[in-house]
Amino acid sequence: MSGSNAGSINDLAGQRFNQMITNRVLGNVLLGVNEQVNCNDCVSAFGSAGSFSAGIHGRKNLTPNLSLLAGIAYAQYNEGGYSVTSSPIGAFALRYDFVDWGSSRPFFDIGTILSPFQKVRYSRSYTTSLGAVSLESSTTSENYAVYGRAGWMSRLSPRDEVAASIEVWQLWQRVKGYMDPTTAFNPFDASIADGTDRTNLVKVGGQWTHLFGSSVEANINGGWVQSFGTRSGIVASVTGDGTIVPVIGNQGWFEYGGRLGFRISKGWVADLFLNGTAGAQPVGNTLHGGVGLRISY
Repeated sequence: MSGSNAGSINDLAGQRFNQMITNRVLGNVLLGVNEQVNCNDCVSAFGSAGSFSAGIHGRKNLTPNLSLLAGIAYAQYNEGGYSVTSSPIGAFALRYDFVDWGSSRPFFDIGTILSPFQKVRYSRSYTTSLGAVSLESSTTSENYAVYGRAGWMSRLSPRDEVAASIEVWQLWQRVKGYMDPTTAFNPFDASIADGTDRTNLVKVGGQWTHLFGSSVEANINGGWVQSFGTRSGIVASVTGDGTIVPVIGNQGWFEYGGRLGFRISKGWVADLFLNGTAGAQPVGNTLHGGVGLRISY
């Protein structure tokens, strides 16, 4: 049964990789992924489904060139066998926009996403000659990410802004060790040691923001993401099979997002937004949508 046991540990590594990516997608909402590159100071309260998330984020122009983007949220999400039942997320970034260059100009971001004190459940399944075994274990984890972004934006008209950019990310995820729960039938019991999952990402993408009439604002964004240098932190000790260390290969997937904003009064905007991924497992096809209320000043 060693093949089935190794497969169950590899599946666990996939769950943990997906957790890192989903946490980053949710954190990107706090960094204005669905908003234009250059705009006024604003604060937005939001809630989302698909994965439950609620929080507040915004931006503050510190100088004509330099702005601060930041936010905090609380999230719960699950995908492909795991479930994060509690996840505080904080994010902040600095953006330098060369406004003195005119309507077409470069910009640069540097920032981080922090998600400590997560509570999570992972599942593991394998088959034996006597039947299938399905297990669910609880533990804690923490997610961290840092990134840099370089891009070029153009204000095509008073109603249109387009931008293209390249991002480089480093992600790491620390998971507290645990053992399979006690069950009546689990002949290949597993113990998972403390470990840190790591990956690096490059994203090439673009976005477009357009104002329809005087009251409806739309944004679409997307890009291709490629991982490299990925390493699973799992070291599993399995009864009868010894130590199993899974390997996660390089992954590629598409990320997309969009927003419709309705100006309900001067300075107040109601937003509908969505963000998701499209690709093969372990990232897979995910979708997170929500509503927000934003005030600009």
